[in-house]
Amino acid sequence: MSTAPTLNGQVIGQAHYATRAVLEGTLARTGITFLQVVALNATADNGGAVERDRLVGRMTGTLKIDEPAVLATIAELKSAGLLEALPAEAGEDARVGFTDEGLALHGRIAAAVAEITERLYGDLPADDLATAGRLLSLVTARANAELAGT
Repeated sequence: MSTAPTLNGQVIGQAHYATRAVLEGTLARTGITFLQVVALNATADNGGAVERDRLVGRMTGTLKIDEPAVLATIAELKSAGLLEALPAEAGEDARVGFTDEGLALHGRIAAAVAEITERLYGDLPADDLATAGRLLSLVTARANAELAGT
């Protein structure tokens, strides 16, 4: 009889990479990369338009990537006609927002992600998911604090 492993970086990493591989398979069919879908999600989370600097900060902070990688991703999305430059409002930096095509693609990807989420998490007990969420959020906060101290 096997026992469940204790939560640690290896278990978290294996879950992350397995889940990401499932997502990458879906994204490959759309022609969108992981970084691009993260940028589209961040844009959607901000109502369909976001200050470029805010998008850069979110992606560098969350994904632990450098600013040039995010700026290249934004440029790719603009070149593909999925995001467009928007005029800045008073007190804002330059903004980007969805084109009609970008909004439609984001909707299709979000629906596909919801299906993946249901397949992978749907039958797991809500209490277990809540506990795992709290623990992983705490680990993330601790790692981020440690990174900020370096």
